[in-house]
Amino acid sequence: MPRLLLLLVILGIAVIIYALFDCIMSRAESVRSISKPAWFFTILLVPLLGAGLWFLFGRPGRDDRPAQRQKRGPTAPDDDPQFLRNLELRRRQEAREAEQRKRDAEERAREAEKKKNDEGTASDGKTA
Repeated sequence: MPRLLLLLVILGIAVIIYALFDCIMSRAESVRSISKPAWFFTILLVPLLGAGLWFLFGRPGRDDRPAQRQKRGPTAPDDDPQFLRNLELRRRQEAREAEQRKRDAEERAREAEKKKNDEGTASDGKTA
């Protein structure tokens, strides 16, 4: 019997401490019923009843919880499908631009070769 009583006392203290920390960590504008300081003192002055009332009537609803508890979007770039899509589009665009530069360089080389050949045949024609 004394062990059960000790266990219940420890459990009660744990609930009270959890309720106090939960009250402290919640945003003041999201606390329901009465103000945040009033809830704090209610939990302290009427421990078990105050903690129970806090969990039933004062605790913020699921939508009012702090942002750290809410599910967020992707945290790393490789988890974000939009980022990966943009990365792939950028990679394809750069490949197209590199291919276009290569074609332009080949075209200029052919024109330079043609111009060189035309100058060589024109000089051969003048001497003949």
